[in-house]
Amino acid sequence: HLLQASRPSLAAFQRARRHRLRHLLVAGEAALAVVLLAGAGLMINTFVRLQMVDRGFNPDHLQTMRISLPRSKYGDRAAAFFDQALARVRALAGVKSAAAVSLLPLSGQQEGYGVQAEGHPEKQFAAHYRAVSPDYFRTMGIPLLKGREFAGHDSEGSPLVTIINDTLARRLWPGQEPVGRRMVVQTRAGLLRQVVGVVGDVHHMGLHAEPGPEVYVPYAHGPTRTMYLAVRTASDPDSIIPAVRAQVRAVDKDQPIEDLRTMDQLLADSIAPRRFHMLLLGVFAALGLALAAIGIYGVVSYSVVERTQEIGIRIALGARAPDVLRQALRQGIPPAMIGLAAGLVGAAALTRLLVSLLYGVTPTDPLTFAAVSALLAGVALLAAYLPARRATRVDPVQALRYE
Repeated sequence: HLLQASRPSLAAFQRARRHRLRHLLVAGEAALAVVLLAGAGLMINTFVRLQMVDRGFNPDHLQTMRISLPRSKYGDRAAAFFDQALARVRALAGVKSAAAVSLLPLSGQQEGYGVQAEGHPEKQFAAHYRAVSPDYFRTMGIPLLKGREFAGHDSEGSPLVTIINDTLARRLWPGQEPVGRRMVVQTRAGLLRQVVGVVGDVHHMGLHAEPGPEVYVPYAHGPTRTMYLAVRTASDPDSIIPAVRAQVRAVDKDQPIEDLRTMDQLLADSIAPRRFHMLLLGVFAALGLALAAIGIYGVVSYSVVERTQEIGIRIALGARAPDVLRQALRQGIPPAMIGLAAGLVGAAALTRLLVSLLYGVTPTDPLTFAAVSALLAGVALLAAYLPARRATRVDPVQALRYE
């Protein structure tokens, strides 16, 4: 008799244990989904903000390519080659403008020197350095803020001039007119140059990096054998490649062109790592959310099936549909909310690992966390409501016969 009396309590203990285990699994799935959703939300937020950044140039219909001249053949005559090549390319049908630069924006490469305002040794800064051809700023769509652009008379032997970006102008001469002033660009010769223009800032190191001080010099004053051509076209920039290649070969039949990419491609490549992490986290977050929803649905559905007789008796005794619905929802919603709370705590700690990939958003961005919470709560409520609604439709007569 003692053994028989213990069996119901043992069965009840096992049922309670199974319920706790199911609830623990649901809470764990919900917590994991929150962490993944928070990471994906932050990356989506970052990606959207990067798309809104003012690049400082216009990448539309802009084809680029690299030309590296051999030292043995050209020596110090690189500028003459690029002068001829650019003249031929500019004459092509469908070409709006063309220019050359030692390093393209978003190329991931930089060359830098120290700069100093004349007569102010305390005003010294490190600045990125670029040698450019005339028409470079117009071709790239970089706005000229003050002064003039380089012209054909800024050639070898002409007075040494420079164009600086707005950031450097504000650092060297805050609140003063920079055009006409002189500065030392600390290349090997430590040459003194006159500022003839100021241009807008460009995100050279990536859209996520704030523009720094920049110095532009005529490529005739600082010739380099490796230059990038930038060609702005009236139509598809890829369509101009054969004609550009032919004009370069007309200057030197043995000279190849390399690394052909549009500026749109360079722009896409510069944000590719963040796009990859956004998609990766998005996929895992979607899977985590689906698992949490399936878990909640399964727990509530199983509870409804397991308690069919009880529900039928409650309805027979006059229980209203909203009361039955609330009773069924309690099987899935509380563990989901516990998982949501635990997930938010975990996300606040783990999303700090993404700080190097974020832009314009903090690892604990309140709006992102609020959106994630609302999304998980909505999915949890829907996943619990669908099977819980069946409980309100239980036929008491059929339920009393249910085994």
